[in-house]
Amino acid sequence: MRSLKAVLMVGALILSAGSGWAADVKIGFVVKQAEEPWFQDEWKFAEQAAKEKGFTLVKIGAEDGEKVQSAIDNLGAQGAQGFIVCVPDVKLGPGIVAKAIANDLKLMTVDDRLVGADDKPLEDVVHMGISATKIGETVGQALAAEIKARGWDMSEVGAIRLSYDQLPTAVDRVEGAISALKAAGFPAANIYDAPQAKTDTEAALNAATTVLNKHANVKHWIAFGLNDEAVLGAVRASESVGITPDNVIGIGIGGAESAINEFKKPAVTGFFGTVIISPKRHGYETAINMYEWIANDKEPPTLTLTSGSLALRGDYETVRKNLGIE
Repeated sequence: MRSLKAVLMVGALILSAGSGWAADVKIGFVVKQAEEPWFQDEWKFAEQAAKEKGFTLVKIGAEDGEKVQSAIDNLGAQGAQGFIVCVPDVKLGPGIVAKAIANDLKLMTVDDRLVGADDKPLEDVVHMGISATKIGETVGQALAAEIKARGWDMSEVGAIRLSYDQLPTAVDRVEGAISALKAAGFPAANIYDAPQAKTDTEAALNAATTVLNKHANVKHWIAFGLNDEAVLGAVRASESVGITPDNVIGIGIGGAESAINEFKKPAVTGFFGTVIISPKRHGYETAINMYEWIANDKEPPTLTLTSGSLALRGDYETVRKNLGIE
């Protein structure tokens, strides 16, 4: 009995030490636009990881380079051991790496990959991102398929390219969509650029409205861009100028709450679909990876690229379930 009691006591001490170590782990999760649904979802899933492993998660919104630098210093002062970041500008790369080193913090990036002074990716920085070109191609293929399903003549269809060319991921996504559309026979001359000042719905609405007013003779429209918010902006713009939903095909990227809410509306809108990229992997998996790196010295793969799945009004619940989001 005494022997068994001793074993149990040792076991309890080990468990106590283990849980104490987990409680001592503090991980930052810094995002560029905390109000966007995508980043809210990433935080939500990172919090699940924190609850599961017993570490502290520090959520910080940092919409410019100065605030990112301040956030890193703040994490260092709090005694954090590492942080995950989606940066407002990928060219901040060298400065972020230097600041992480100065604060003795492990660094992982998510969504957008840091680049150096030569504009090439910082390949030594652990990153989880999205196969942007492939996801863009999925959007383009789905747009082309729906154009054909509706019996539209491609020569009479206008395409709104919601663009945010300062962000390489945005360029890759829209260029992927364009390449798929061209491969399906869509005329390049019918693709109209709509530059966004920001990556939100309001900026997209303003950009798309300009295009629609300039080409008021076009009856049928398709829209694509960086994210769901961009395409929702184009859909809202089409509504504001009197274009009916049956003459609009908008396909977003992300599968954020804003897209799901659009599907839930009683009346069908021009927002036809979204390519869902799982915020669960980008939030939960990055947080777990960072924890394992800190607690168990298990460094994550340097590069992980995730893919997406097309979801429509009628099947989005099934797609989300298959991706582990529901």
